[in-house]
Amino acid sequence: MSTKTILIAFLVGFVALCTFLVAESGLFAAGPSPTEAVVMPTAEALPSAPGEGGDYDFSKLTAVSAAQESVLLGSVHPDTGFKFAIELTSRGAAISRAILSEFDDRDPKNPQPLALLTPITGDRNVYSLASGGFELIDRKQRFPLDRLNWQTGTVIRKNDNSQEVTFEAVLRDAAGKDAIKLAKTYRVMPDSYDIECNLTVENLSDEQLKARLDLQGPAGVGREGARGDMRKVLAAFVTPEGIESVKTDNNKLRKAKKSNDQKVMQLRHKKAGAHFIWAAMTNKYFAAILRPVPQENEQWPENIKLGPAQYYDPGLADKRPDGDENSSFSLKTTEIELAQAGQVNSEKTFKFQLYLGPKDKEIFDKDDLYRKLGYFHTIDFLACCCPRQMINPLAFAIMGFMKTIHKFIPNYGIVIMILVFLVRLILHPLTKKSQVSMMKMQKLGPRVEEIKKKYANNKTEMNKHVMAMYKEQGASPVMGFLPMMVQLPILIALYSAIYASIELRGAPFLPFWITDLSVPDALLTFKTVKLPLMGQISSFNLLPILLSLAMFLQQKLMPHSSAQANPQAAQQQKMMMIMMPIMMLLIFYNMASGLNLYFMSSTVAGVFEQIIIRRHISEKESAEAVGLVAATSKTGGKAKKKKPKPFFKY
Repeated sequence: MSTKTILIAFLVGFVALCTFLVAESGLFAAGPSPTEAVVMPTAEALPSAPGEGGDYDFSKLTAVSAAQESVLLGSVHPDTGFKFAIELTSRGAAISRAILSEFDDRDPKNPQPLALLTPITGDRNVYSLASGGFELIDRKQRFPLDRLNWQTGTVIRKNDNSQEVTFEAVLRDAAGKDAIKLAKTYRVMPDSYDIECNLTVENLSDEQLKARLDLQGPAGVGREGARGDMRKVLAAFVTPEGIESVKTDNNKLRKAKKSNDQKVMQLRHKKAGAHFIWAAMTNKYFAAILRPVPQENEQWPENIKLGPAQYYDPGLADKRPDGDENSSFSLKTTEIELAQAGQVNSEKTFKFQLYLGPKDKEIFDKDDLYRKLGYFHTIDFLACCCPRQMINPLAFAIMGFMKTIHKFIPNYGIVIMILVFLVRLILHPLTKKSQVSMMKMQKLGPRVEEIKKKYANNKTEMNKHVMAMYKEQGASPVMGFLPMMVQLPILIALYSAIYASIELRGAPFLPFWITDLSVPDALLTFKTVKLPLMGQISSFNLLPILLSLAMFLQQKLMPHSSAQANPQAAQQQKMMMIMMPIMMLLIFYNMASGLNLYFMSSTVAGVFEQIIIRRHISEKESAEAVGLVAATSKTGGKAKKKKPKPFFKY
């Protein structure tokens, strides 16, 4: 097999691997009635134990459930200054919905403000930040706070334009006496992506209690990837080396749920002594980051633990997910010791902060706390076959450069093309060196074939003569691959920056064609159909077709000198020329138009670059054929004949 055939096969395999990774990374008991009723511990109750001393009987916990109510904090109107509006429900004192004011749902016909958090529906709805179980450890009692309708307070609007509301719940002992009081306060501020949530538990009894609380994480984060499900559950830890994160995507959670693999569901750091600091639900462009605020005299939240990841899917038995699946996580407090009522330590307050907004490096860098906590870990880059330690800094730098160009040229489609051509220009010397080396190898193809035939029965001798010929002619197989390998991290980082950039979401390129660079170009839309190899399609996407044609043209321009000496290699190259564009069309058809524009620009630039390099090689060969050498400053810019070197020097 010729060197060129090996190179083409390598490139096809590499592109197929990267695009496959992109495509893959592209993927409850009923509560009480609304009227007042006494909520009793059901199957969640642990075996009861009578109280030890005092006038309270903790053999059973009850509570009065109020009518289910909703209350709204914040606003979706941009002129109010709020980044979002949150709808709170008294059921579990939770967030029912969170709607962002700066982003819409990308519906081309009727765009609406984007709902980042929604309830996970099922036998029992799962709400974000719902209080879960309240457990009396020493009394072996557990009460389901998420089934209780808490008392809803009045919305308070303060002088700084912040808004807050408090929910309250009282748990009673077996005799109906008030024993435990819980209060949960939500607060939102203008010009902030954060929600403050304070949860207080107070002992009203005359006995010392040991308790534990659960808190549901963000829930109902929808899909944002135009091609696949890119949602993840992510946890961050402080280690001696800095902030590190552990991620598990929905595809892995689905497989783990099916196989009951609890190890995958655990969001734990392998290093001993790692401190949990926050956890998040993310999709391609947005994050919901829940952070326990450390207590006084604590550097990190030592009294909050992260529970396992959760996966909800009504169609779990189906072969493929159908879009109604969801994931989340929960937080748990460590053991709380509550002194008797009226004493200093009779109540305990836990503070949480929930970030709801875009995965934007600029936002994370501007806020000292976000930067300190490493919120940028929520941003996903497709490192492919390169280390993330190499790709991430390059991708962040490219994203920053894109924003800088956008200030002068307010069109991200043009910015992408400019960036691609600039990168091509910077890498041109390496590309040129690689192409020249491959040309030399191709010209030596017939001689290599002769050596292979001559030493067909002696591979050692064959390799020895081939390498000697390469050395004599100044050719090297490695020099054809090495410049290409040097370029790969930069090209992958450029691709990753375009893939992950929130700025491309909803950004138009051409008003009559590519109106959103984060989704397929969709020149024409139609009813969804399922095609072999392509899956479901609902639009005619022109850009991937143009990309395939450009790639075919690039293949056409590639020299085929070695193929002429080897009929088998010629047939392989002919098949590659046809199959490569077809494969790219199948893989890239439903990909975001911004990424297609990137590959299209890179391919077109590659065609022109190849023409220039071939012209340079042709001119050099013509000059050598007539005994001329390249012009230099010493020759006055004119080509001159080669001077024969003397046999020896005097």
